[in-house]
Amino acid sequence: MDLETKNRLKLDACKVRKGIIVGVYNAKSGHPGGSLSIADIMSYLYLYKMNIDPKNPKKEDRDRFVLSKGHCAPALYSAMAVRGFFDEEKLTTLRHIGSPLQGHPSMKLLDGVEASTGSLGQGISIAVGMALGAKLKGEDYKVYAVLGDGELGEGQVWEASMFASAKKLDNLILIVDNNNLQIDGTLEEVNSPYPIPEKFKSFGFDVQEIDGHNFDQIDEAVTNAINSTNGKPNVIIAKTVKGKGVSYMENQCGWHGKAPNDEEYITAMKELEEALLKAENEVK
Repeated sequence: MDLETKNRLKLDACKVRKGIIVGVYNAKSGHPGGSLSIADIMSYLYLYKMNIDPKNPKKEDRDRFVLSKGHCAPALYSAMAVRGFFDEEKLTTLRHIGSPLQGHPSMKLLDGVEASTGSLGQGISIAVGMALGAKLKGEDYKVYAVLGDGELGEGQVWEASMFASAKKLDNLILIVDNNNLQIDGTLEEVNSPYPIPEKFKSFGFDVQEIDGHNFDQIDEAVTNAINSTNGKPNVIIAKTVKGKGVSYMENQCGWHGKAPNDEEYITAMKELEEALLKAENEVK
């Protein structure tokens, strides 16, 4: 990836992170930690890689994206807003009555959302179905799905993975947000899914492991997956930091599902504004 593109993505990721905090703060509830940990991945997919068009969100040849960890909808909404699916000011309506930006994504409420998700394990199953549909129709679009590492405790994840391998869905690209924290502790403390790469390999996947905040590594892994034609579904294990970008939220499971108060909001926005300014200078 060239330096100009990488700097632009850093700038976009700062905007996405700001949108996450704005949404959760105004909702007075939500899930900032896991939303922030996937902000770089969401920025890369929505603002650089995926074949999508905000002006024509239902175009037939579009790539599909499923947020299997649906509680991290603030990251999806913020990336969609920065991409131009809707006005960024609407992020302040997160979780409000009558808003299309509900606590979990709804395809009935917001154009551009491919699947209504929230019950963990179901999103990957939807994505597998989409990938199979593309194969049956002879279409060449890709299907992406982002899962949480805690979500791997759901048996449905592995049923879907077994099916994806059996049907040779090499057009499926899973990304596991491996921030190692869930609502009440580390993965090891709750129900360890480790070793994650070996598990997916045993289910017939092509497996790559990356730093989920490094755009060069994200780009290389996704490009490898896109170019794969060996009949194996793809999974990218992205090592991330929960709460990435807001110092007091980083690596703190307590920020899995709560909103910042007024003082915390000011601190978070100050840090993100400083990061945004730095990114803008690098773009110039």
